[in-house]
Amino acid sequence: MLSLPAAVRIYFFAEAADMRKGFDGLVALVRAAGLSEYSGHLFAFVSRRADRAKILTWERGGFVLWYKRLERGRFRRPPIAPEATRVRLEADQLTLLLEGIDLQSVRRPKRWAPQGIDTGEEV
Repeated sequence: MLSLPAAVRIYFFAEAADMRKGFDGLVALVRAAGLSEYSGHLFAFVSRRADRAKILTWERGGFVLWYKRLERGRFRRPPIAPEATRVRLEADQLTLLLEGIDLQSVRRPKRWAPQGIDTGEEV
């Protein structure tokens, strides 16, 4: 499982990405979504056939790009509202997604947080 600081957000893009895109092409998608590519957040993209995924982030002086290709099966996109361009994930959700596990079939308990504290969960 990924271990990320709480301040790092993970954005999964709803639209299939062209996996021929490199750093600059993916940065353009991040900018078009109104996000800062230098924030240190993770930006996850899946191909049209859903057998390839890329994750882009900025890390001390340069971009980092992770790329995974499934030899069998497909990545299961998380549930995303029809009008949404992206959805926020938690580190454990990204790990499950990268393993090809359907996030819709995973049931999680609601986390408790003191009143007025942003837990980062979508409502």
